[in-house]
Amino acid sequence: MRHGRKPSWQQEGAEPDYRFSLANERTFLAWIRTALSILAGAVLVHQFASRLQPTRLVLAGTILLCALAAGLCGLAYFRWRANEIAMRHAEPLPFPHVIPLLSVCLFALGVLVGLMIAFT
Repeated sequence: MRHGRKPSWQQEGAEPDYRFSLANERTFLAWIRTALSILAGAVLVHQFASRLQPTRLVLAGTILLCALAAGLCGLAYFRWRANEIAMRHAEPLPFPHVIPLLSVCLFALGVLVGLMIAFT
């Protein structure tokens, strides 16, 4: 069976234990599921938040949710890759910068939606 050429970073260091690679992959997929959930929330807001005012703020929130979901997909890949590289070189895993970023974004969005509901 012929396999595609591996990226250069996968040819460096030692092959990590497959259990750690699979755990890293499951974490990546969890981030992708989170992004899909956020995207579904954006669709929900766009379709069913017609009573919330101001409408431009609702639209801005929807666009921000879509951007957050798209960004999270990219960040999930880079986090997966950085973890794989660290495991290959027997280094500590990098700090997950995406977790505080996601928390702050969703907190701000929650406050925004709460204010819009309170003033509608």
